[in-house]
Amino acid sequence: MDEYYPNLSPFRAGLACKCPRCGRGKLFEGYLTVRASCDVCGLDLRGHDAGDGPAVFIIFILGFIIVPVALWVEMTYRPPLWLHAVMWAPTIIGVTLALLRPLKGLMVALQYRHRTTSEQD
Repeated sequence: MDEYYPNLSPFRAGLACKCPRCGRGKLFEGYLTVRASCDVCGLDLRGHDAGDGPAVFIIFILGFIIVPVALWVEMTYRPPLWLHAVMWAPTIIGVTLALLRPLKGLMVALQYRHRTTSEQD
């Protein structure tokens, strides 16, 4: 008899970096490497590939937020260019690293929800 798995929100499971089927197992081994299978329910995760999707979303999010803020800082305070580099480079790198893993988890969970891999369940 097959086990019952609740219909989980891909947003909740993906952003938490949990298995898209059971919501309990870890999705990643290491920072961005998707596990071969879920250690709780055994879901085969090898066919899921987020590609460049998370990076593209991060570029759009950061471009939408950082560019207007950097322009506002420039027009209001007129700091030297080296100060812009010192302020914005760590900010962009930090936000990128913070968002990359959850957004990749979200992409994998959405792939699972919409069954875009060849073998599932």
